[in-house]
Amino acid sequence: MLVLSRKSNEEIVIGSNIRVKVLEISGNRVRLGISAPNHVPVLREEIFARMEANRDGEVEFELVGSAV
Repeated sequence: MLVLSRKSNEEIVIGSNIRVKVLEISGNRVRLGISAPNHVPVLREEIFARMEANRDGEVEFELVGSAV
């Protein structure tokens, strides 16, 4: 794993077409802006893990709200 330090408004570049910019640092939270081509999925880790588990048949869909 490559570990980098960046300050606010600094970027890293992945390949030739993905950029990750530090937008704001506040306490223990960092806001990132990610620019990537439309065909490159950019997902939060917990969403990616849920999709993978669902694909493997480990998680059922949750119903949100109620049907009346």
